Amino acid sequence: MATVELRFSALPEHVRTARLVAAAVARRAGVDEAVLDEVRLAVGEACSRAVGLHQTGGISAPVKVLLIEEEKQFSIEVGDEVPHAVAGEGGAGPGDPDAETDEDEMGLAVISGLVDDVEVSAGEHGGLIKMTWPTTPPPTILV
Repeated sequence: MATVELRFSALPEHVRTARLVAAAVARRAGVDEAVLDEVRLAVGEACSRAVGLHQTGGISAPVKVLLIEEEKQFSIEVGDEVPHAVAGEGGAGPGDPDAETDEDEMGLAVISGLVDDVEVSAGEHGGLIKMTWPTTPPPTILV
C-alpha cells in the first residue's frame, strides 16, 4: 500500500495544487482516465470545505490530504482539525451541526454526487472525508 501525504496551509490558493497532485497520483494508481475529472472536482470540494472550516474556526493547523493506493482501490482522505459537536453534547461551537452553512452542505452534496463511495465523519478532534474509487491493474506484458 503506497501513501502520499500532502499538508497545506488553509488558504484557497493551495486547493488547486491539491487537485493537481490528487489527479496525478490517481492516474498513476490506475484510476480510469474517464473518472479523473471527478477525482479532481471531488478533491477540490473537500479541500475547499476544509479550508473554509479552518478559516471560520480560526484554526492555524494545515489541511491534511492522504492519497492511498491499495490493490484494487484508490482512496483520498481530506481531514480538517476543526472540533465538531459530538451527538448528544450541548452547546454551539464551530462544528455545531445547526451552525453548518448551506455552502458546507452543498459541498458535501456535490462530493456525494461525484463519488460513489464516500464516508464523512466528524468528532471533537476534527472531520474527515474519505473518497474511494476502483482501480484497474496495469496490463500484463507478455514476452
